[in-house]
Amino acid sequence: MSKVERVPGSREEDAWLSDEQLERCAPAETEPFQAPVPTRMVSNGEYMPHPQTDKQKQVEARVKEIAGKAAKKLGITRRQFLETTGGLAASFMAMNEVYGANFQVSQAELFEPEAHDENGPPKDLFVFDDQTHIVRSTNNGPNGLRALAQGPGPVSTAGHFTANPYNGRGGNPAGVDELGSPWSTWNPAQLGPDSPPNPGPPTTLLGEFHLGSYIKRMYLEAQTSVSIISNANGALVIPPGGGVPGPATNIHDNLVNEILTGWQTGQCRNFINRLAGSTRALAHGQVYPGPGNIHDPMFGDYTQWQIDNMQPDSWKGYNIAQAASSAPGTPFGRWRLDDEAIAYPTYQIIARNKHMLKNHPGFFNICIHKGLSANMTQPGGVNNTPNWGNPDDMVKVATDWPHFNWIIYHSCIRPSFWVLQSLQDIENLAGAMDPITLTDSDGHTVPNIRWSTQLAQIAGGKYVAGAEPSSTSPSSTRRLPNVYAELGTTMASMIVTFPTVWAHLIGQLLYYMGENNIVFGSDSMWYGGPQWQIEALWRFQIPDSIAERWNYPELTHRAKRKILGLNSARLYGLPAATFRYKQGDLASYPTAPELQPGGILDNVLTGPGFPTPVVPALSLPEDRFSRLKRLADELAFGRSNTRHGWIRTTV
Repeated sequence: MSKVERVPGSREEDAWLSDEQLERCAPAETEPFQAPVPTRMVSNGEYMPHPQTDKQKQVEARVKEIAGKAAKKLGITRRQFLETTGGLAASFMAMNEVYGANFQVSQAELFEPEAHDENGPPKDLFVFDDQTHIVRSTNNGPNGLRALAQGPGPVSTAGHFTANPYNGRGGNPAGVDELGSPWSTWNPAQLGPDSPPNPGPPTTLLGEFHLGSYIKRMYLEAQTSVSIISNANGALVIPPGGGVPGPATNIHDNLVNEILTGWQTGQCRNFINRLAGSTRALAHGQVYPGPGNIHDPMFGDYTQWQIDNMQPDSWKGYNIAQAASSAPGTPFGRWRLDDEAIAYPTYQIIARNKHMLKNHPGFFNICIHKGLSANMTQPGGVNNTPNWGNPDDMVKVATDWPHFNWIIYHSCIRPSFWVLQSLQDIENLAGAMDPITLTDSDGHTVPNIRWSTQLAQIAGGKYVAGAEPSSTSPSSTRRLPNVYAELGTTMASMIVTFPTVWAHLIGQLLYYMGENNIVFGSDSMWYGGPQWQIEALWRFQIPDSIAERWNYPELTHRAKRKILGLNSARLYGLPAATFRYKQGDLASYPTAPELQPGGILDNVLTGPGFPTPVVPALSLPEDRFSRLKRLADELAFGRSNTRHGWIRTTV
């Protein structure tokens, strides 16, 4: 057996491949043809790459042919052409020919950048991004979600990601996407292997996930009219003296470990809107349910504290987060939406503050992270787990609280960021989970995209109890108009790498929930700026072969406008005219004193996550009745049990 010289510190030394395998491989950058969308599998050295598939060869041949002819007409090299928007159009055209017509693209886009306007998003498109993220400046570690979208390359490697962080992990099956790769770059034009950095400089102004980059990518490089800044309360706490991180027992300990707190979210919103001179940003408050969080030792009623101190535009909750407290001092736990003892008291506090609707019309919008959680739910595992993201709790909560809008983030997709399982289920491939289809109360059968199909049927009033054998959801006998599906991450993780799954998902959401109950979210900054997702959604169309077989509605331009912005504008009481949302001084953000070291916003984003000293909120309004009751308690007055009215004394 011949040996390959492995120089210390070299790529060969890092590879897990044998010398014989290395002799059959070559560095990916030596591939003579670099298409905007990969046309062959790229291995990171942990596994032997599959040979280029026949379909990938067809795509590559067509891209070469299309690009070669166009470059010759333009008088530039093919490599130069492939770096332009025309090169991306060539890739879309070739993929349409080989994989089926999924993306709207025209011949003219090869030669005329202006032709992009014909198939690309129109200039007057109102875009409301329903889910975005900023990371507090003290949190600057590399992020697996960016690596997932970025694909293999020096930036991912620098962040210590040498393989797809979700392929074959966390309950997901291992394998390749529809491009034949275990780790494709989602959008090479904006998420190339060399940029943007993961995570970048550790400053509020710079840093790929921090406030300065958010302003740049969200409002200056994309068509975003309005965005909601979200937060995640899924923090863990290291015990005193060290040990395994675990759930907190109070709000303070959770907040200081979060990537962004509700109060910080509100401060970022206020700064962006002051700079723009118009409403460009909204802010989520955090759902911390349970009696213990109504009587927190530092904040008192934490929901009321947020209302008083940050004025949320809507609310964000995570069933999967260990954020629910059954009693003061008890470890936080996961929760379900329809838990009357844990969740309902928090809903009552929100409902009691209905006066907030006057200035924050989306105050009754409850945005819930569901899905992206294959753990504990893989084949052979349990499935009816709302506290892990399953929709079994939706019928009761949406019925009990009809005045709230339940916006279900990620459309409740079960697989965790790698939807190979869904493709296996749709096409009944090896590894598929039974049942691979769900039949609704009308007898209409569709492929079962685990949890998302069930959510869509529940919202449409068509789910039949027991259709998912391990589910405990009751039948949904009437449409639930206050349930919405949000597309953050779910669309991004599918639309290029698993387009068949995306075609079925959007088709089912349209069929059961309708175009008025789907909202766009990019989940940026994890995946770079949102413009590539806006472009991809606007260009996408459900292939006729899929739509006709399963009776999916057409994804029209009208529907796309509603999904990309108009539906959320209605939910948040905002005008949908793009001219109302001005840039103002947003472009001056690099010189804003608030973002410089020691500036107001810099201090906010490097601080504990709340203003100090904390003034706790009371669990009941401090009014005359509250004071009288407290006096009565102190004087130990007995409770009167006298009844007034009539009772019957004879038969």
